[in-house]
Amino acid sequence: MKHLTFRLLTTFLLCLVWADSSRGDEDKTVLVFGDSLSASYGIEEEQGWVNLLSEKLRQAQSPYSVINASVSGETSTGGLSRLPAALAEFQPSVVILELGGNDGLRGLPLATLQSNLEEMVSLSQRAGAKVLLAGIQIPPNYGPRYTEPFYALFGDIAESEQLPFVPFLIDGIPQQPELMQNDGIHPRAEAQHMILDNVWPVLAPMLQ
Repeated sequence: MKHLTFRLLTTFLLCLVWADSSRGDEDKTVLVFGDSLSASYGIEEEQGWVNLLSEKLRQAQSPYSVINASVSGETSTGGLSRLPAALAEFQPSVVILELGGNDGLRGLPLATLQSNLEEMVSLSQRAGAKVLLAGIQIPPNYGPRYTEPFYALFGDIAESEQLPFVPFLIDGIPQQPELMQNDGIHPRAEAQHMILDNVWPVLAPMLQ
């Protein structure tokens, strides 16, 4: 009888451990923290690349869910002010940081952009999240004295912080004007899968 009771107790405790582990898996979150390129600007929300990512993970029965905390028009300064609350609310395991494009389009100081991005990386890591940094380019009419160091800034941060890195979030899309909205900045719905294709090879190893 004692042996039977011990075996039943052991089985019960193992079940509790498995149940707790399962709940932990279900709680894993990817937080996409970006601007209009991730906020489905000009298209339906379900057509955006972030929703496509969510569907991809769901179909794969991944333990990760996706939260999109992207805001159209967001600068790195605005993002930095919002990030602590988002980290506290969603407690992500992974943060996809996709900000800076609006800083560039407004010609804001690169030193400010770099400082803001580095602080957001630090905040995310201190909250226990891995960070994927997504870079962006701005139109060449801003001139090489601004556009070239702007683009290089993202790679420099990724290298110094040893971050998984997507050099150009919408790579391959601006070269095909039919895939861009009339503003020449935002990809159409038909191009959203290409954005996911740029992100996925870098993101997937982070979810293992």
